[in-house]
Amino acid sequence: MEIKYKIQEENYSLFLRDKIDKSLENKINSINSDKKILFVYDKKIEKKLINQILKILKNSGCFIVALEFQGSKKNKNEKTMLNLIDIMLDNKFTKKSIVISFGGGVLGDVAALAASLYYRGTIYFNIPSTMTSIIDSCVGGKTGINFRNIINSIGNYYHPNAVFIYNEVIKSIPNREFIAGIPEIIKCGLIKKNRILKILQNKKKEILTRNFKVISNLCAETLKTKIFFFKNDVNKKNKRLILNFGHTFAHSIEMATERLTKKEYYRHGEAVGLGILCEIYFSNMGENKLLKNVEGLLKLYGLPIKIDKGNFHNKKHILLNNIYKFIFLDKKKISRYPRYISMKKLNKPTVKELQNNHLILETINNFI
Repeated sequence: MEIKYKIQEENYSLFLRDKIDKSLENKINSINSDKKILFVYDKKIEKKLINQILKILKNSGCFIVALEFQGSKKNKNEKTMLNLIDIMLDNKFTKKSIVISFGGGVLGDVAALAASLYYRGTIYFNIPSTMTSIIDSCVGGKTGINFRNIINSIGNYYHPNAVFIYNEVIKSIPNREFIAGIPEIIKCGLIKKNRILKILQNKKKEILTRNFKVISNLCAETLKTKIFFFKNDVNKKNKRLILNFGHTFAHSIEMATERLTKKEYYRHGEAVGLGILCEIYFSNMGENKLLKNVEGLLKLYGLPIKIDKGNFHNKKHILLNNIYKFIFLDKKKISRYPRYISMKKLNKPTVKELQNNHLILETINNFI
């Protein structure tokens, strides 16, 4: 399966393949490049998959610089990004050289930012390796690094010329990482009418056993929904903001729990699930049918519907205050109030501001 889309008269492609095939090699050979490739891969990926990609790259006749990367949030910083640029400079890369990332959202964000800045932009391909990156961050063009403990406080928009999603990679994803991608899929089912929620409800067994026919259709529906929202609003001035449903609270939950535990406590997707619940609760000033339905769907896949207060014994007040504080650092804020996505009815999202401080605290407290 190939999904083609256009942004400002430029053509982009997304490939969904049952196995690692010649689609990558064919794409490399079809573009005007200088045959130099920086291949950056996450060290957690199975060696056999890395070797398969390397073999394809070598078959293309290109000069390859392969670099191992530790795909953790602590490496999503300016030092890592500048190191990639150093390597490109040392190997005399040009604007026609290719950067290929093989990893999750952290690596994709850093590599894409480096590719966008090197000589004001070189060619970039993305091979996502986590479920969240496969169904969310691999398209849309967001790049970024974390700076001064604020998520994605430095970044821009730079779209991968091509994205390659492989079944063999999906099958290799650890179970928690695989399930953590589900909330981003749920998000796309909530913000636009499509088949996503129906597939999630009716095809649990096939999804959990990673049946590629079902998974590829689910990924395609999700990515097409994302493309629908960003293709005419790349810089997030209007319609694209809808894709942030759940994220105002989610990022705050991520940062607050990480600060208390000194480690990544929630995967991004897990936090997004909690954030979606928070934003539905805030939208409706309490519980409603939509909230219960989303809770049921999260529970169906074993995802959290409450912040696990047992692991924050005697720190609930600190956790609540930190989540509240981080909400007001959200980068979507354009006035004194943070913005969020309000949803009172299914498929009817709107961008609004969090202006009720009491309700913000009530919302957070309800999910701890």
